[in-house]
Amino acid sequence: MVGADIAWIIVASGLVLLMTPALAFFYGGLVRSKNALNTMMMSFAAFAVVGVVWVCVAYSLAFAPGNAWIGGLDHLFLKGVDLEAKGTIPHLLFMAYQGTFAIITAALISGAVVERMRFGPYLAFIALWTALVYAPVAHWVWGGGWLQTDGALDFAGGTVVHVNAAAAALVAALVIGPRADYGRQAPLPHSVPFVLLGTGLLWFGWLGFNGGSALSASPIAALAAVNTIIAPCATALVWLGLDYGRTGKFTAVGLATGIVVGLVAITPAAGFISPMNALLLGGLAAIPSYVGIIIRSRSRLDDSLDVTPAHGVGGIVGALLTGVFAAKEWGGVDGLVGGNPGQVGTQAVGVAAALAYSAVASFLLLKFIGLFGALRPTARSEAVGLDLGEHGEEGYTTGDGAILVLQAKETTR
Repeated sequence: MVGADIAWIIVASGLVLLMTPALAFFYGGLVRSKNALNTMMMSFAAFAVVGVVWVCVAYSLAFAPGNAWIGGLDHLFLKGVDLEAKGTIPHLLFMAYQGTFAIITAALISGAVVERMRFGPYLAFIALWTALVYAPVAHWVWGGGWLQTDGALDFAGGTVVHVNAAAAALVAALVIGPRADYGRQAPLPHSVPFVLLGTGLLWFGWLGFNGGSALSASPIAALAAVNTIIAPCATALVWLGLDYGRTGKFTAVGLATGIVVGLVAITPAAGFISPMNALLLGGLAAIPSYVGIIIRSRSRLDDSLDVTPAHGVGGIVGALLTGVFAAKEWGGVDGLVGGNPGQVGTQAVGVAAALAYSAVASFLLLKFIGLFGALRPTARSEAVGLDLGEHGEEGYTTGDGAILVLQAKETTR
């Protein structure tokens, strides 16, 4: 084992762990104040639920020796996961680093159903989803499964994390249905500074997300980190231009969204492409996601925080462009630009497989959980806000929520 590698992956694990509170601020700022606490809790609770599921069951299903589709049971409850080397780092550290990915992936899903999903069913869903959806897809791509064998490239989770989560988010939004006032009242962000704070912390944590995926303190880790800095700059610049061209304004939420889309798009390619191609990839990724958000906003799909166009479309574009720009000289295999057009097809197969499996499995899981209780709160609870309805607390103690509760009780007497 190499001391520098161990030190870097410990740091990278901390950086990725930070991304979940960062997501809480990003999502929390985008919702109305009456749901801010509930929305942030949906991210923070992923630590509790997914962390335990990962250690006990899901890590084994993702990374234990198995077949082409799923890992075995050799590492249930961390059996055999100790200080022995896995590559150049302890096996235990590899497990923990991968666990931080599982946590943030589950938390991403919440953005599609905030302000209208009960907290208990949400926890049940992400617990089952981590073991039965995230773990198998991670095995396909990183654990020796069929996509890895076929040569699909996903450096840090474009398919495993973002496409996978977005498919689940889309299905959850459709199954649960739109918010009661969707289309009649604009659900404006209650704290744009929270959104910007979350964006900055996400970008910082993403250096560990992508840079750490080299699993060593190596030149490839440096390449991934540099590309993680460069690509979102280009996405943000194009996004600002698109925003101004459409509305005549440079919006802060638009800038933050562009940065996140750039981070999503570079994730599968970070350790496989040159910095200049990372810049190009980032700029190209802005356009389909921007168009996707506009189309979504004009539809009846209430994907509350645009998980599908930001993480889904961004992840798909990033995965496909990885097949275009990947190059042997930058740590990958040659893609389309290097004379290997088949790599784009391989990438497309990986994306399609993750989309299809996650969508179908998520639908079945939500329907199963729905057999034991309602997935969404009562109309009264939704109107008052899920901070009080689900947690008995307020993100902002103005007393307005308590007054609304009292008024609601009076009307039922």
